[in-house]
Amino acid sequence: MNNFKKALVLAITGAGMALAATAAFAVEDIVESARVGCQAEISSFCKDVKPGEGRVLQCLSAHEDKLSSRCVYALADGSLQLDRLALAVKYVYVECKTDAQKHCADIPVGDGRIADCLKKNQATLDGKCTQAMKDTQMSTK
Repeated sequence: MNNFKKALVLAITGAGMALAATAAFAVEDIVESARVGCQAEISSFCKDVKPGEGRVLQCLSAHEDKLSSRCVYALADGSLQLDRLALAVKYVYVECKTDAQKHCADIPVGDGRIADCLKKNQATLDGKCTQAMKDTQMSTK
């Protein structure tokens, strides 16, 4: 698997993980940066592709030999940012799992509700959880 395809796989995997959790990073900004960086290619090669479910990325991958260096950079940069987001989510999950079970067991998962619950209970969280939230800029303090 070449580097471009690896970057796409990481981006798709990272996006799924990122969308499943709340963190201080804006997924929309990452996607928008990639869209702007690849606008010429999207307009040329993928204009008839309905956005969503990775279809535009698949289209760009099908035309990888024709992508500008700007587009390749935008996709690789987005992949790295999504990777960082996934690592931040995993870090907070590991360090805050016990606190989430203790304080947020009755909170439905999704839309950042668990993160909001942890933030509301920040004064009583374990030190490792508090540190993870600070390190990933999830804390409000």
